[in-house]
Amino acid sequence: MAERFDAVVVGAGMAGVSAAFSLAEAGVGRVAIIEEGAPLALTSDKSSECYRNYWPGPDSTMFDFMQDSLRGLEHHARVSGDRFQLRQRGYLFATAREAEFARMLAEVEQVSSFGGGAVRMNPTDYRRSPAAGTDPELDGADVFSDRGAIAEHFPYLTPDTVGVVHVRWCGMLSAQQLGMYLLETARERGAVLVNARFEGIETEGGRLARVICRRDGALVEIETDALVLSPGPHLKSVAKAVGADVPVGVEKHVKISFSDSRGVIRRDAPLIIWNDPVDLTWSAEEREMLAESDETRWLTETMPAGFHGRPVGAGDQVVLLWSHNTELLDEPVFPVEPDAFDAEIMLRGMAEVLPGLKAYLDPMPQPYVDGGYYTKTPDNRPLIGPLGVPGTYVCAAFSGYGIMASPAAGALIAAHVVGGQLPGYARGLRPERFNDQAYLASLAGLSRIGQI
Repeated sequence: MAERFDAVVVGAGMAGVSAAFSLAEAGVGRVAIIEEGAPLALTSDKSSECYRNYWPGPDSTMFDFMQDSLRGLEHHARVSGDRFQLRQRGYLFATAREAEFARMLAEVEQVSSFGGGAVRMNPTDYRRSPAAGTDPELDGADVFSDRGAIAEHFPYLTPDTVGVVHVRWCGMLSAQQLGMYLLETARERGAVLVNARFEGIETEGGRLARVICRRDGALVEIETDALVLSPGPHLKSVAKAVGADVPVGVEKHVKISFSDSRGVIRRDAPLIIWNDPVDLTWSAEEREMLAESDETRWLTETMPAGFHGRPVGAGDQVVLLWSHNTELLDEPVFPVEPDAFDAEIMLRGMAEVLPGLKAYLDPMPQPYVDGGYYTKTPDNRPLIGPLGVPGTYVCAAFSGYGIMASPAAGALIAAHVVGGQLPGYARGLRPERFNDQAYLASLAGLSRIGQI
């Protein structure tokens, strides 16, 4: 006889465990989490582990969604006794181009108009971020165009910097600890982790009736009225198993970490994001050698904007990230293989932003390299809501912001399942938005919202 659960979640990554947590909290009853591998181990532990309320337009959908999520993060931090080390250090966007600084000003003013807090120009009462914990009075953004003030407050930046925007309700956290807190709490409330592979569904009368899994080579049936798909980068194929064609692709992302023994990046520094293209510094001999080969010539060309990095933990580790390979695939390939030059490009690129890092170029440290996938929709917004077969739902496609979005995403999908009241932004995240031809046309030329 098939076992019965009141809801089934496919995937035990951050989105899945948050969905299970919220379903249990909403009183759904017995919840099963179907996961073939270890929980929180596929891509949830490969993130930059940051959060932000800085979400430019074209409208306030993502801003409103993330405001709810950040309130959820702070609630979890209080209840758990700061188990996942929420640190409100901010995001620091910086540029050496006047035109880019003007664009940044317009963007921060837009976020402020959504409710993102005051924009303070060259404040004389600038407050440093707390080294630990959060400061509820730090909101909005501090903007500096005075080079003396920039050098005083952010001495690690290149002296070429002409403007910075320090967004304050942002920071970092331990993704693994947040995920384990949500998973353990969900299990305390009756959720069950089932080690199995999701195969598909069976319907009766046009509605979901059973979930089919494979465990130890044998098929297992689970009777249920609600199925939530949160399979991370496997969303495309898993959705097809329930008859849904979702518009997503996966994009490989790699990060490096190493010991900053020289203390170049201050331990209380925010996430530092360079908004300008970068030309890597090579010796004349190196440049000539690289230019000779079709495979390496691109290393001598201008790199796109987006190098970013931050300190990690209480020691001297720093993490650097940069996304240059934006090819979208239908399905991920594991294990994730970094490109041969990823580590050197990231270190050399950030050394143009933080000149103190040039001390590590010769000899280069041996960094730790890992990576995962961003699962992305055409508008880079998630898919949260019902799918075609009644009783089936999706809570997935979180690109690079799944950790920070998990509290609101879980609460939203639980509201869909139990028929609760939906927030105003829910409509902008439902899968059927991609059936609207006018909406699809509006995406033409849309910038990569939320890429960092």
